[in-house]
Amino acid sequence: QISLFRFTVKRPFSTSHSSVDSKEMKKFQLLAHKWWDEEGEYAALHSMNDIRVPFIRDTLLSMSSNYHLGNPLSGIKILDVGCGGGLLSEPLGRLGASVTGIDPVEDNIRTADRHKSFDPVLAKRIEYKSSSLEEIVEESMETFDVIVASEVVEHVADLETFIKCCSQVLKPEGSLFITTINKTQLSYVLGIVVAEKIMGIVPEGTHEWEKFVPPEELERLLESNGFSVKTVNGMLYNPLSGSWSWMESTSLNYAVHAVKSGARAQSHATDTPPQTDVQQHSATAATAG
Repeated sequence: QISLFRFTVKRPFSTSHSSVDSKEMKKFQLLAHKWWDEEGEYAALHSMNDIRVPFIRDTLLSMSSNYHLGNPLSGIKILDVGCGGGLLSEPLGRLGASVTGIDPVEDNIRTADRHKSFDPVLAKRIEYKSSSLEEIVEESMETFDVIVASEVVEHVADLETFIKCCSQVLKPEGSLFITTINKTQLSYVLGIVVAEKIMGIVPEGTHEWEKFVPPEELERLLESNGFSVKTVNGMLYNPLSGSWSWMESTSLNYAVHAVKSGARAQSHATDTPPQTDVQQHSATAATAG
């Protein structure tokens, strides 16, 4: 979901290495009560479930020999980072997964909690926390089988820190799913000028083009932090039909599936890149935030 990471003001921690942006938090605070309005500001995220949920489900099933009829994701622990009002957490919970949704905007978590409480099955399977990713790292080292960060990385303040934290809370050979927006001229025209200023598909000011992430940069950051990128698929939103579809081009939106290296492979992988390479990645990440 669209949502962002920064420590809340009342916490006494240093925010210098936080991946969350307080400006972004304020933006989403104002819309916290609108998450479940399917015709409202988040309509495009509701319809994105039609392709992102099967993408996550089918990818995970193709990697597993255990299949539970009716609950295909049973036994899988998922962390939904920047869960917003729970738009993606709920369908994953319905597929049988045990889902933890985190978001630093407390009103988002209140909305998500209230909505899941209407369904006793979901109430058992989903837990929401008002928290940034960094704040749960210590208690959640190598805890999750899967992390989903959908429409989140284009809002974080420090992408490298974000990816590192994802790696820390993911089990070896766990999966990371990301959907986001490419940084192209086309994404500026369609994603900001048309979508925000002309058609009002998303609220004006939702996105900053400077923070959009090219897939090459995201892949480089993932690979340098112990992930192997398996899939990069282009996505297209049709504002007339309100529906999403897959496409070859990644010039607008795209989805990534990456797998964290196994324990042995990972320690080897982190030793191999020359120091200059690692510094280069850090520099790139710093400019992206």
